[in-house]
Amino acid sequence: MKQLEEEFGMDRAIEIETDDEDDEAERVCHDNEDDNESDITGLSHVSSHDFIDPDIAPSWPQSYRQSMDMYTSVTPSVSFIKGSSFLQTDKRSQATDIESSLSKNLLSETNSDIDIVPTSIPPIKMSSVSVFGASISELSLPQQCSYSQSLLNATNALCGIGILSTPFALKEGGWIGILLLFLFGIIACYTGILLKRCLESSSQLQTYPDIGQAAFGLAGRICIAIILYIELYSSCVEFLIMMSDNLSATFPNAHVDIAGIHLDAYQTCAIVATLVILPTVWLRNLSLLSYVSICGVLTLALVVMCLVWVGVVSDIGFNPSGKALNFSHLPITIGIYSFCYGGHSVFPNIYSSMEDPSRFPSVLAISFAISGFLYAGVAVLGFLMFGEATDPQFTLNLPAKLIASKIAGCAVVVAPLTKFGLSMTPVALALEELLPPDQLASHTAPILIRTSLVVSTLVVALTVPYFGSMMALIGSLLIMMMSLVLPCACYMRIESGRLTNFQITICSIIMGVGICCAAIGTYSAVASMGT
Repeated sequence: MKQLEEEFGMDRAIEIETDDEDDEAERVCHDNEDDNESDITGLSHVSSHDFIDPDIAPSWPQSYRQSMDMYTSVTPSVSFIKGSSFLQTDKRSQATDIESSLSKNLLSETNSDIDIVPTSIPPIKMSSVSVFGASISELSLPQQCSYSQSLLNATNALCGIGILSTPFALKEGGWIGILLLFLFGIIACYTGILLKRCLESSSQLQTYPDIGQAAFGLAGRICIAIILYIELYSSCVEFLIMMSDNLSATFPNAHVDIAGIHLDAYQTCAIVATLVILPTVWLRNLSLLSYVSICGVLTLALVVMCLVWVGVVSDIGFNPSGKALNFSHLPITIGIYSFCYGGHSVFPNIYSSMEDPSRFPSVLAISFAISGFLYAGVAVLGFLMFGEATDPQFTLNLPAKLIASKIAGCAVVVAPLTKFGLSMTPVALALEELLPPDQLASHTAPILIRTSLVVSTLVVALTVPYFGSMMALIGSLLIMMMSLVLPCACYMRIESGRLTNFQITICSIIMGVGICCAAIGTYSAVASMGT
């Protein structure tokens, strides 16, 4: 009996302690509920789509933030990748870093049991970390960028190969058409600010796909990610066409006959360029490519200086000509000009990585001003020099005998080597995430995916070898959607019920203009490929 009483007494003591703990926990829960109610009230402007169960939150694309940060960055101090090569095995320490970063993402800022919005690396089970680490174990959390670094990154995102076709766009649309270049720049800058406002709706929004999920649910995230990856893939096709055009112009007699199949200079140079580019896509050390991408920016600047030099020194000179406005070819001009402002895919990344995000609007304004005047200046100079004979790439118009022309030709061949790998790697990483765990653990499947992607760009470049028409198609079909239509749609969805009639009207007009230009420009670009 005594033993039973002792055991009963122990159970009773435990029971009393448990009751006290329950009461204390109940008081804490009431306090937390009060805090949570105030937090939820402060975040009431977030869309209902933001409240997503972490267990069902999509794990694709997990690599978007880090790969796009590397794609955009031109500042050496901003480095997000570890590892040395594509064939390097994973380190346990790297897997540990990923596990710690992923476990942090499981915590909600409002102390609730559900995440308000998906992070750029959505929560996944820890058991899958080691397997998926074969693809992104080298990706670490991004560092913060200063104002000057952010400005350089934004300018790098806007100033691309579109500068080679701005003289051709001026020829196609006429002198008045160049006003569209500045108009699109102003609108694109405004929609970039709309993306910033979407990001401000929650601190966990960091990328464009995050915004798409907050606005339209899981379908919005996946749909926007697919469009962004198609845009990157299409840019790689443009890189290959540009490289092949300039190589074939340098070596016009590079004809090859293999087993009764005749390959002209363009086809031969395209195959050679693909073989040269392929190893850069196999690299897993994107930090190396990031440093090399600085050369890509410098090469484009070198090409512009060569254009000015040829115009000033050679006998070509500057001769005013052309139409004031050409309505029949204006859609091609619209597509090329819109291609020049295709930086919205990385604007959220730049905003999220800033030390002082409140200065992001000034970063956008300055970078758009720099790129807009640079594009307009090259367009005017190139068209004044070559007139109606202007090619889709002004480098093809430069006299071959001049040293400056040879330097420009070499520069536009080097530029794709520095950009192709950075542009294709985000697409490859996204596809690798879809592989089964056993295939993802090996190196064979990722190499096959990356090789297949590069070979497919070769097939497209050989099938549609039209640099200007392809650029107009990308600008009309993809950039119009990502830069004009979707930012307004996401903003109106996330801020539904809190916008003024004026804001709704402006966003609706921009969406209407974007959809119309996309439809007309896409039709004209496709039609021009058949002529």
